Amino acid sequence: MKKIVFLLLGCMALHGYSQPRQLSDQATISVITCAPWQGELYSAFGHSAFRVYDPALGLDDAYNYGIFDFDQPNFYLNFARGYMYYQLGAYSYERFKLPYIYHNRYIHEQELNLTSAQKQKVFDYLEWNTLPENEHYRYDYFYDNCATKMPGVLIKALGDSIAFDNKHITTHYSIRELTDLYLHQQPWGDLGIDVCLGSEIDHEAPPFDYMFLPEYVEQGLDHATIKHGNTWAPLVKKKNIVFAPREEDPMKGLPHPLYVFSALALVAIILSVVDLKRKKLSTWWDVLLFGAAGLIGVLLFLLWFATDHKSSYNYNLLWALPFHIVAVIAFVRQPRWLATYFLVTAIILVVTLVSWPLLPQKLNTSLIPIVIALAVRAFTQYRIRKAKV
Repeated sequence: MKKIVFLLLGCMALHGYSQPRQLSDQATISVITCAPWQGELYSAFGHSAFRVYDPALGLDDAYNYGIFDFDQPNFYLNFARGYMYYQLGAYSYERFKLPYIYHNRYIHEQELNLTSAQKQKVFDYLEWNTLPENEHYRYDYFYDNCATKMPGVLIKALGDSIAFDNKHITTHYSIRELTDLYLHQQPWGDLGIDVCLGSEIDHEAPPFDYMFLPEYVEQGLDHATIKHGNTWAPLVKKKNIVFAPREEDPMKGLPHPLYVFSALALVAIILSVVDLKRKKLSTWWDVLLFGAAGLIGVLLFLLWFATDHKSSYNYNLLWALPFHIVAVIAFVRQPRWLATYFLVTAIILVVTLVSWPLLPQKLNTSLIPIVIALAVRAFTQYRIRKAKV
């Protein structure tokens, strides 16, 4: 039997239903919003789920779209290629709450203002979605995740009976800027996202798209309306604070990448001064520096061309040139064209630094010392090689 791994919750038991059930008049359907948690990168954005409660049926379940299975065939290859599949799981709401309370994450509940018929439509859709042939969906970081499923399911189940008023969104953030809001305590995770994801997430996000984040789902529902007959009413009937977090100190992590990369740039500058004075290259350092940058470039190139991720040009390729790998290999025979290669590389890197604020993609500022280090070493390679010709 496959091991089901819950993205945010740990291992829980799933269950499905073979026969449709009729909700009683006592039933309620709610959207649950759970706070971000900085213990893991994936939990830094929070979580959303549905709750269906019906005491007459003895039903109190969470419907969680944030589940994936490590045992699915070619899991890691599919993840890299953009074939990541998540699934909907239905299980005890009490068990759903436990990990969030344990990690001191708030839990908010918005009871939806639905008629009996509307509740039944939403419930029927969720039940249908738990069937083995329907439970999986192709996950997208920003456009089809556990949070976007909340408005998505309501729209599919209720159609034009539900309306979202996005006038409460007064900012003009891009997807990247929205992501950055949640990663102040995880600068390395933020750096990884900024390096791997290209300029497609730097366009201004429409207000509705803010709801890829659970907190904005909560806000969106607060400002949505539902049609009852010929009248419109607020979608949220009642809000409950299920769990309020305790005060605690922020989590401590690794040194900020800006500090680490600044130290690396300083070493590169010192080595370059020494090399220029003695007219001899510290090739071992450039093998490490340009080799690492080249490997990152190969990864970005593959993410761009060889996967199914929605992507456009990634401007990190201006400093992480895949051709650096060829140059590093060429150190073995020291061909004359390396001088020209490093001159061109140095020019590209300097232009990148000068145009940094003007690029269509917002590059992570922690990378500036890396680009400086690469530019200094490229110039040093060119200068010493040219002097030997």
